[in-house]
Amino acid sequence: MYIMQTKKRILILAPHTDDGEFGCGGTISKFIEEGAEVFYVAFSCAEESVPKGFPKDILETEVKKATSVLEIKPENLFIYKYPVRKLSYHRQEILENMVHLNKKIKPDLVFTPSKYDVHQDHYTVTQEAMRAFKFTSLLGYELPWNNYVFETTCFVHLEEKHIEKKLESLKCYRSQIGRKYSSEDYIKGLALTRGIQVGGKFAETFNVLRWIM
Repeated sequence: MYIMQTKKRILILAPHTDDGEFGCGGTISKFIEEGAEVFYVAFSCAEESVPKGFPKDILETEVKKATSVLEIKPENLFIYKYPVRKLSYHRQEILENMVHLNKKIKPDLVFTPSKYDVHQDHYTVTQEAMRAFKFTSLLGYELPWNNYVFETTCFVHLEEKHIEKKLESLKCYRSQIGRKYSSEDYIKGLALTRGIQVGGKFAETFNVLRWIM
C-alpha cells in the first residue's frame, strides 16, 4: 500500500489516554504490521475524572498496557499530565511540547482529533498540531460522539485482525468500560460501516488536514 510505503514514522496525538486507540487503533495496528515506527503522545491522564474505586493514576497504567497491546514500543510512549478539560489554559506549553517532539521524532504522518471535534481539549490539541506540524502530513481521526459533522476524505482499509487488536487494546481501559462508545458492537459496527463505504470489509476514516506527497 502506497501510504504504508511512504509514511514510516507515525505520531499519534491523544488529548487523553484512549483517544488514539478509539480514533485510529486499527490503523496503528496495520502500520506497525507493515513495519512503521509508531509514537504515541497522551497529553492528559484525566486524574480529575477517574471513576470512584480506581486509583488516580489508573489511566497512566492503562495507556501503557493498551499501547503495548498495539505493539507500540514503551520508549515511544510520551505521557504529559495536563489537567483534563483545561488544556486550553496550557496552549503554549502544549505547542512547545509538540515542537520538541517534531524535532525529536521527525514524523512523516501525524494523527490528531478531527478539526470538527467539539471537546475543548481535543480542539486545543488539533489547533496546536496544525501549527507545530504544518510541514507534515496531518490527518484528523473520528470520534463520532464529539462531532457535529465529519469529512470522510481519507480511509484506511483494515482486516478483522486489526479491529480485533484495537478492541483488545481498548479492553485495557477497565476504568472506562461503562462508556457507551466502548461497546465492542459499536466499535466493530463503525469499522464495518466505514469499510462498506469504500468497498472493503473494515476501515477507519480520517479528515485530511494536510497531505504532503
